[in-house]
Amino acid sequence: MSDIVVAKRYAKALFELAQEKGVIAQYQSELQLLVDAVKDNADLGQIIGHPNIDFTRKSALIDSIFEGKLSVDVLQTLKLLIQRGREGILSTLLLDYVQISNDVLGQANATVYTPFAISDAQQQEIATEFSKITGKTVYVKNVIEPSLLGGIQVRIGNRVYDASFSSKLERLRKTMISSTGDRGEVR
Repeated sequence: MSDIVVAKRYAKALFELAQEKGVIAQYQSELQLLVDAVKDNADLGQIIGHPNIDFTRKSALIDSIFEGKLSVDVLQTLKLLIQRGREGILSTLLLDYVQISNDVLGQANATVYTPFAISDAQQQEIATEFSKITGKTVYVKNVIEPSLLGGIQVRIGNRVYDASFSSKLERLRKTMISSTGDRGEVR
């Protein structure tokens, strides 16, 4: 079974537990903590993924690092992943958990690319407009992208709404190319 399918199943199971207990956001934060810890500490990632270190030692290490910082459910999920040799899907599990959570709660995360930082008021205005378009509560994160020249690009999930000057210039360029003949003359 592919890692993508497996990660989605773990995410769904953990989300259902979180939903029953009313701790959806808490579990998401805990999963993010785990992903960050493994990403920031290469040794930790190597140890939990090392095939010659037995599960008992890995489990004891996980307990010593994360006990009291993670709920029992998230801690057990991590241990189950390690025991089954699936620790590599942790990042994908987090992404799937966030997606499931957003879908169930009617939320969406929007990444807004601009050539300069935008104010909180502008972010709120963008969130309001895209909430109308998507029918979801939209949370905005601004990313500065100087190559845009001006305007904005908004990415929500797999959709991109492009109102940047650079994309308008590119469309104009393509229009001009398609309207010229072989000799470069405008038709």
